[in-house]
Amino acid sequence: MTIEATLKIGELTVRRLGFGAMRLTGYRPEPDRTQAVQVARRAVELGVTFIDTADAYGIGANEELLAEALHPYAEDLVIATKIGHTRPSPGEWKPVGRPEYLRQAAELSLRRLKIERIDLLQLHRIDPAVPLADQLGALAQLRQEGRVRHLGLSEVTVEQLEEARRMIDVVSVQNRYNLTDREHESVLDYCTQEGIAFIPWFPIANGSHATSVELAEMAAELDATPAQVSLAWLLHRSPVVVPIPGTKSEAHLTENVAAAQLRLSADQLARLTSMGGRR
Repeated sequence: MTIEATLKIGELTVRRLGFGAMRLTGYRPEPDRTQAVQVARRAVELGVTFIDTADAYGIGANEELLAEALHPYAEDLVIATKIGHTRPSPGEWKPVGRPEYLRQAAELSLRRLKIERIDLLQLHRIDPAVPLADQLGALAQLRQEGRVRHLGLSEVTVEQLEEARRMIDVVSVQNRYNLTDREHESVLDYCTQEGIAFIPWFPIANGSHATSVELAEMAAELDATPAQVSLAWLLHRSPVVVPIPGTKSEAHLTENVAAAQLRLSADQLARLTSMGGRR
């Protein structure tokens, strides 16, 4: 089956196999950034034009690393960042959606990334303690001021997405989704129908199902790895999907990017899709 190689996020055209930068820094960055910088640069060399980061990754260090590695940025490179989710400790995440905080966070992201305007700014999590209109109003104001080009959301339901779209133009949704974790299937279907980019985080099947006989057999048929098959399934699943696999390894990066060339037959696609109900 054929798949589209690119996708428009707003008026920005990106290749549909992106890169998630989170793992380049982890909770706190390592003293030696050499390998992480090399991986970020290699991603662009391999043709990646969409990179996802967040202010909470490495407590800002992830954005700084991308600027160190890639600034001045290639004309076709889109760097998306997220604000509104703090990480007080390695195992703790806390949404903070106060308008004044979101504005400050966006300004700091601009400074760390060394840019005048963020291509895609996503609300990392909706803060249940703050009215949604206040959170989205802060983002809309940043866009009106020219500090942000496009706005997106992360980890939302269809109902939340519909409510948000009554207040702002939402061009992307970033929810957890992969071959066997399809909790947000309805959100993906909605995005497909509405032409909204769907950015699955945690896109590569792992855990017990990554070593399943079915996935191994499919990988052997395609002369590919289970990770590549998982990513290929996402690319075939919907034309609005932009997977963002992340890694600290150049070898794994090369393997992931190559998945964009993998083509699944209708039968192979159906067999993989049937795995969704089995863990």
